[in-house]
Amino acid sequence: MTSIDDALALIKRGIDELISEDELIQKLKSGRRLKIKAGFDPTAPDLHFGHTVLINKLRQFQDLGHEVIFLIGDFTGMIGDPSGKNVTRPPLSAEDVARNAETYKEQVFRILDPEKTTVVFNSQWMGQMSAADMIKLAGQSTVARMLERDDFHKRYTGNRAIAIHEFLYPLIQGYDSVALEADVELGGTDQKFNLLMGRTLQGRYQQSAQVVLTMPLLEGLDGVQKMSKSLGNYIGVTDSPGEMYTKILSVPDDLTWRYYELLSFLPMAEVNAMREQVASGGNPQEPKQRLARELIARFHNEEAAANAHKSAGNRMAPGEIPDDVPEVTLDAGGESSLFIFTILKEAGLAQSGKAAKDMVKQGAVFIDGEPLGDRVELPVGGSHIIQAGKKKIARVHLQ
Repeated sequence: MTSIDDALALIKRGIDELISEDELIQKLKSGRRLKIKAGFDPTAPDLHFGHTVLINKLRQFQDLGHEVIFLIGDFTGMIGDPSGKNVTRPPLSAEDVARNAETYKEQVFRILDPEKTTVVFNSQWMGQMSAADMIKLAGQSTVARMLERDDFHKRYTGNRAIAIHEFLYPLIQGYDSVALEADVELGGTDQKFNLLMGRTLQGRYQQSAQVVLTMPLLEGLDGVQKMSKSLGNYIGVTDSPGEMYTKILSVPDDLTWRYYELLSFLPMAEVNAMREQVASGGNPQEPKQRLARELIARFHNEEAAANAHKSAGNRMAPGEIPDDVPEVTLDAGGESSLFIFTILKEAGLAQSGKAAKDMVKQGAVFIDGEPLGDRVELPVGGSHIIQAGKKKIARVHLQ
């Protein structure tokens, strides 16, 4: 059985703030299975490694025997989280929320144990609220309290609009903790106000206040800005093994250890030993290679992790593609599309169907300079630059 001290050390690994440690210790000493809540608004279909910082911490709570409640904010997603924003976020449609939520569930279970995870949607209770219930909830806070939030304060003093429904977001997130009777809630540092609202509302509803644990925002590959798809400095959960390997090895050397602390499950004693070895003149790429293997195995499998280096660095960007690449025309025989394995073989980019499948599995196939991704067929009637491995490339016409 894990001691309280050992459990606390694991929980505190990489965190930004814990409110409060004494309360958490008391909850751990109770010996009961704690309810650990984290909410995610399905605002985009794909997750990147920055999102997984929080999910990794949830997995650590699972390993300690606690219940993880993965809350999908399908109701709050239709409001739009104003945290860290200087303008009103456009609300998502119900269709967007439902589609993105399904993708989220598939991706997070690459980290979380599905047998130890309860997935809930906050529309289950918020959708049942009457107008009178919502007014009662709105009465639990004041405009002055809301304007204490840094983002709201900046917008107010900067004469930028704040929509009334945005004030409801922290209240609804806080009420989620009441509905779930959460013991601990996790969130990014930008979520602190919303998390504390959960503590406030639980007190108003005569519940024991949840412990709040905030996680730092992971820097992207540039080592400066937070990881973001819009900035292009991200590693995607659905990136191919070769892409993951290449990106992880491009992480600035001094950022390697932060990535280990927040993304790896390797004990910190081993991480610190590697750090000392590098400080003593060791190769800084070796720890990155080890981290790449761990993360690729998590999001793909062990075989992909072992072979990812073979396809790393293969990608030829559109601007790098020479004009004189060989041209191949394939007859689809009346079909509207062709399987990528067939295309690779018939175009001479793979020696056999099996070799084609191996290339795809390793993430070594690029279409017009972009990763193949999850595409298995290409439509007939177009032309594509197809690269397979480091050396084989052709302009393939499908007709």
